[in-house]
Amino acid sequence: MTKFSDLKLSPKVLKAIDEAGYESPTPIQAGAIPPALEGRDVLGIAQTGTGKTASFTLPMISALARGRARARMPRSLVLCPTRELAAQVAENFDVYAKHVKLTKALLIGGVSFKEQDQLIDRGVDVLIATPGRLLDHFERGKLLLTGVQIMVVDEADRMLDMGFIPDIERIFGLTPFTRQTLFFSATMAPEIERITNTFLSNPERIEVARQATTSETITQELCMFKASRRDRAASEKRKLLRALIEREGEKCTNAIIFCNRKTDVDICAKSLKKYGYNAAPIHGDLDQSKRMEVLDGFRQGTLQFLCASDVAARGLDIPNVSHVFNFDVPGHAEDYVHRIGRTGRAGREGKAVMICEPRDEKNLDAVERLIEKEIPRVDSPLKDEKPKRSRAKTDEEKAEKPTRQRKSTKPKDEVVEAAPAEQPKPEAKPERNDRNKSRGRGNTRGGGNKVVGMGDHLPEFIAKSFDERRAG
Repeated sequence: MTKFSDLKLSPKVLKAIDEAGYESPTPIQAGAIPPALEGRDVLGIAQTGTGKTASFTLPMISALARGRARARMPRSLVLCPTRELAAQVAENFDVYAKHVKLTKALLIGGVSFKEQDQLIDRGVDVLIATPGRLLDHFERGKLLLTGVQIMVVDEADRMLDMGFIPDIERIFGLTPFTRQTLFFSATMAPEIERITNTFLSNPERIEVARQATTSETITQELCMFKASRRDRAASEKRKLLRALIEREGEKCTNAIIFCNRKTDVDICAKSLKKYGYNAAPIHGDLDQSKRMEVLDGFRQGTLQFLCASDVAARGLDIPNVSHVFNFDVPGHAEDYVHRIGRTGRAGREGKAVMICEPRDEKNLDAVERLIEKEIPRVDSPLKDEKPKRSRAKTDEEKAEKPTRQRKSTKPKDEVVEAAPAEQPKPEAKPERNDRNKSRGRGNTRGGGNKVVGMGDHLPEFIAKSFDERRAG
């Protein structure tokens, strides 16, 4: 078995690795570190959680141990898609470089420009940044990238999803052509392959099997959900989430609840707090100080439920997470593996529960094809609940206010049988002639007695006209 001592790292770096408690490198580390130490470009393809951070951090520290940084001209650059992942890379750098005198700066959004400018002005050996904030500093004239010797792009497939590829291409154009490039990605999308062909020179390709399978220590469950009405779908789904949490009982010491949209993250956290759960949201629209405060609270145990977008699905190492609840089925199947990978870490047991609506069944099929197994279905905890009666009238109200009887829907034969035997016959309708007689009309067709005269109600002026004719 390969050990870190076999990888030709500097003694000070090996000492830091030993103090951190690591002995053997992961496959991606064993494959990427030797060519990186030789100064070659490296293309590493491996999923998050396989140790990619150390794959580029360790050779960077060994290579940068000799030399000195100049003001506003960093010697190395690490690009990360999210603030949390960039902060975690900075933490790893502190762990492995504690015996080497190297300086670093973290350029991420939500932090004061002034503090970051002061670090850059003093000169940094390692600059860890998100693409947007890096370009902000460059456009303000506070940063030059012409002194970059080593450039690292981490989680490139995630940057592609977030629309950072044009920014990465621009940043590549600002760095020297003679730089060393270390490029790490989980997949090789066409856009990423085009970048590697353009900006990498004869790279050493290390490909580790994709982590498409989930850990055996994670129990997975799927709960199908169908709303009673469309306008009640959101509230009923949140009610189901609370019922699933309550069903776990004391086993659920803490949990991460993943939603696909930022608005749902906020609403879900607000709903849980309303019902007495210790919950808080985290997503890309929050201030960095707030995001770090929420993460620290979750790590320390003062916060029990973390409602998150996929910003917390990759790269974050949060130990002792007992449960993961997928409020939505992820749009990308790979994100499911990353999400549930927040629990059951380091051999611990964990549980992942996902809620699926009928509209999400296509995404569910993609997830099950990726992990190559069917997720066990479980009944909804709300299945046995009786639906609430709406504004329908009770039997007592119906008795007080009799309603109009509807026509019988029974067949005619049944209606006849149900009728009483000695029911009086209805009177026959009078014939037409009789009706005409009663109305004072003569019947010229059917014969019979004709009515003579016009009755007592004859007006006087008409009678007078008859008398004048007789007189004449």
